[in-house]
Amino acid sequence: MPGSHINQNKKLPSYVYKSGLGDFFLRSFNKIITNAEFRHDLLPMVARLLDSPFKKTFHFSELEKILKFHDNSMPIYMGSPFMLAAGGNKSGKNLNHFHSFGLGAVTLGTATFKPWTGNPYRPRVRLLPKDYAIINNMGFNNPGIEQIAYAADFHLGRCHRQKLAVGISIAETPDIEPGNHQAKIEDLLKTFRKAYRAADYIEVNVSNPISEETRIDWQKDFLKNLLAEIMEFRKALVPRKAVFIKLSPDMNQSSLDATLEIISDSGVTGVVLFNTFPVNRVQYLNMQTTEAQFPQVSKDKKKGGISGRILYKNTLPAVTYIRKQLPKLTIIASGGVDHGAKALELLEAGADAVQCLSVMAYRWNAIHRLEKELMAAMGQKGYKFIDNIVTP
Repeated sequence: MPGSHINQNKKLPSYVYKSGLGDFFLRSFNKIITNAEFRHDLLPMVARLLDSPFKKTFHFSELEKILKFHDNSMPIYMGSPFMLAAGGNKSGKNLNHFHSFGLGAVTLGTATFKPWTGNPYRPRVRLLPKDYAIINNMGFNNPGIEQIAYAADFHLGRCHRQKLAVGISIAETPDIEPGNHQAKIEDLLKTFRKAYRAADYIEVNVSNPISEETRIDWQKDFLKNLLAEIMEFRKALVPRKAVFIKLSPDMNQSSLDATLEIISDSGVTGVVLFNTFPVNRVQYLNMQTTEAQFPQVSKDKKKGGISGRILYKNTLPAVTYIRKQLPKLTIIASGGVDHGAKALELLEAGADAVQCLSVMAYRWNAIHRLEKELMAAMGQKGYKFIDNIVTP
């Protein structure tokens, strides 16, 4: 059963937050502008509007975070433990303004070597309000690594002055012949090389939920060879930068353990837990939205991935489990974080930072509110600074 390493029957606390005028405006805006992908594409513009010279960005110095790594990769300096997950800014547009959301890092992409238009079906993004979730099948639409790496490099200095780190998520170009693993590895290495020169860290997406063919985390020999090639290539590069592997939340116990062994043996810096949950395995999520009610985001209704609140019941136990298995590995928790108290739980469980994205579709000024809730939760437990948090 997918996620069998997780006790999904464990009752989690209720995270209730009050809706404000901004939330009412956001819901109204969603009803007026019904195209969810268009709203998503407005995020860089919103970041620029918020970053007004007349408006001081609110900042909690207590939440400043320095990620240090077991493999002696270059530390990452962040003004906040909250990172924007891949997909939030696909091209790098207005990147230097994203600190205005309260973020400590932005992961650009996912980037492929060549520009890619993605899934031609429309609409390919829909909200699932009953579950505070999103169903997405964009299909790696991006302008290509050349443009994304240029944007990262161009904005990097200004981002660092704002305590905003920049990463790039990469994946193989989807038009490579199925089964041609060597061509995929060569394609990914070319993309990795360009991303590495520009960003603070690299995130390798091996868990694309669109199809089984592109699920590298299911193909153990392929994954082993890919990581060996990437890490061998990194040996010759200076400075040494962090390399994260992004996994899917639907692996069973034996598959997860085998994948973790490959990751540990390869010497990569850390993992991102998790990618979106594959729609074709949605029966394991126990959602309020039934399969019959699922909106179509591709010609094949079974394709795509789900993100949002519903995934938190996977994220927290997985962080706890993997921290015990691999205590030195850096863990970036991603999935279902829509309250600051959840972020504290993840950090206490062993996460080093937290990625968010879907919450921004449901909460107005989401990251700043998560920061305030995290500060309040820390105060209740006697933590003044984020580095005071006790972890396993």
